[in-house]
Amino acid sequence: MSTPPSQPSGILPDLLPALGASGLRPLMLAGRALLPIVQGGMGVGVSAHRLAGAVAAMGGVGTLSSVDLRRHHPDLMARTQGLAARTGMDADTKAQIDAANLEALEREVKAARAASGGLGLIAMNVMRAVSDYAAYVKRSLEAGVDMVVVGAGLPLDLPDLAAEHPDKLLVPILSDARGVALLVKKWERKKRLPDAIVIEHPRLAGGHLGAARIADLGDPRFEFERVIPESLDFLRKAGLERELPLIAAGGIRSCEDIARLQSLGAAAAQLGTPFAVTTEGDASEGFKRVLAEACEEDVIEFTSVAGLPARAVATPWLKAYLKIEPKLQAVAHVKARCTKAFDCLAQCGLRDGLKDWGQFCIDNQLAAALRGDLKKGLYFRGAGALPFGAQIRSVRELMERLLTRGVPVPQPLPT
Repeated sequence: MSTPPSQPSGILPDLLPALGASGLRPLMLAGRALLPIVQGGMGVGVSAHRLAGAVAAMGGVGTLSSVDLRRHHPDLMARTQGLAARTGMDADTKAQIDAANLEALEREVKAARAASGGLGLIAMNVMRAVSDYAAYVKRSLEAGVDMVVVGAGLPLDLPDLAAEHPDKLLVPILSDARGVALLVKKWERKKRLPDAIVIEHPRLAGGHLGAARIADLGDPRFEFERVIPESLDFLRKAGLERELPLIAAGGIRSCEDIARLQSLGAAAAQLGTPFAVTTEGDASEGFKRVLAEACEEDVIEFTSVAGLPARAVATPWLKAYLKIEPKLQAVAHVKARCTKAFDCLAQCGLRDGLKDWGQFCIDNQLAAALRGDLKKGLYFRGAGALPFGAQIRSVRELMERLLTRGVPVPQPLPT
């Protein structure tokens, strides 16, 4: 597939033949042609500069996750380690940790940009549900990301936060056509439209999911075969289809998956878990091993401390927690302030005493997973077998696999 002559290519030249042979259409964003492959943002620290930079260097969209990036910087961890234990999570302690995370964010963006070699795009994923959401968005834009992606809540205020950066791409994550229509209409009143929309299937994606309850995960309105055509129909009637590429996310594992989604009208596909377990993934080798070796039967859905359904590997910690969750919820009560290491969420089931929400510290559990601590970690994972099975392979090999038809998952390409 050749690049349209009016659009410069941001794709690694070595991969252009593979893109052509795949029959996939390139993703057109920011005035350039890209691989139709977006790496999803994964926190805490799973997608930082090594992974995002490597994906962009191939010609895809590499995405950092904004949450608690200080954990990749020993000097920033030394500056903030134990603050909460010594002083409690008061306003000054929280301000010091937030400042360290914003400094880490700037470092990570700079490093990812350098690793990209000027190819692809560098994005920042920011959860709408985090307390420092606005600061993360603004600092990401100031630090030089090409694109800000926002999920875990409806980012109706994102155009306001990015008002001083009209050249940056703004991309919300939504899960059904109703949400697409609502957000686009709200943003139109602010004189700004999304540059793309991620359509995330809550039954197939990992991490925090775009449904109100676990019981809603199987709702037909989330099926790609329905939401993509319905969203395109709305955009077409509004005269916006060409300006708003849709990026499908959740359970995508092969070139054939991407081709099927493009046949429905999607412009590209977003993958998280397959990138998390690459050699360039920023998490520990122990983390990668847990995700790579987990079977579909090992993955369960539960209600997160953020009040959203979530999908993760049934590790010893998660299974033990779910056994005692009813007792913890029965005694849930409002705390005067966060009692853990990082007051990260705007609303937190544990801190705010919300009885139907999770009763654990998500930052502690995700940080344990980042280190590869199986006994304490929470390991988010999407649905489906991975392209290379339990093998840990490079970003380049994964890109080549996703651009090659006829290779059954999870059988690896011949070496």
